[in-house]
Amino acid sequence: MKMIQEQVDIKTPEYVSLQFKLAGLGSRATAMIVDQFILTVLNIVAILLAIFITSSEMFYVMESGWLVAITIIGLFVVNWGYFFVSEYFFGGKTIGKNMIGIRVIQENGHSLTLLSAIIRNLLRIIDMLPTSYFLGIVLIFFHSKHKRLGDMAAGTIVVHERKAKKQRKSKIEKVIERRGLTVDSFKIEGWAVHNLGEKEWNLLKTYSQKILDLRDYPKRELTTEVASILLPKVGLAVGNQTEEELENMLLVLYLMLKEEWEFEL
Repeated sequence: MKMIQEQVDIKTPEYVSLQFKLAGLGSRATAMIVDQFILTVLNIVAILLAIFITSSEMFYVMESGWLVAITIIGLFVVNWGYFFVSEYFFGGKTIGKNMIGIRVIQENGHSLTLLSAIIRNLLRIIDMLPTSYFLGIVLIFFHSKHKRLGDMAAGTIVVHERKAKKQRKSKIEKVIERRGLTVDSFKIEGWAVHNLGEKEWNLLKTYSQKILDLRDYPKRELTTEVASILLPKVGLAVGNQTEEELENMLLVLYLMLKEEWEFEL
């Protein structure tokens, strides 16, 4: 991997070169301000909820320390959970990051893993020291790849979203558009899609390239085989659907994974 000013070039294990623009202190700080505002509201709601639940026995609870303990645990879950859930389940983006157009990825260019998301956000506690993310700000400012401690330990970087190049639509994209398919055409949970990896994406990509050249029986066989492999993994049963319905389900899944795995080179 080599650095060129504010960009990082990554050579993946598959020998594909990817180039990302690193997110600097300014964009990360702006995203954090948005996220902290949201967290402030959530924290206030959590505190008011704790007080409301225990209000009938306020004196006893305060004496025993249970209210304090429950509130502290609740605030930790809210503050840590917000970043963990957002980054792991929503493509490395919190609400603030999404608004600014930045995201967290692995240093090898792949999506954020479960372990990295846990480590990165647990160490957020240290990056916040001594106050207002002072340590994290200093590390991001001086680190060559703008990493805070959590990024160093988790092997992650924060990059700007890459805008897709304007290009002619592929044959399969024209088919998808003609059929009126979108990512919302079928109910597929985000967590289920997130569990699909590069292997599944390559299978879908190969399928989408081949079905346009196949006819009748070979096409039906390929569709049935790929559907039986992938659809159960996202909670969709393969039963009495027609060939076209199975194709549409696979093409919608293709659309959902395309943004995650199809890199602009």
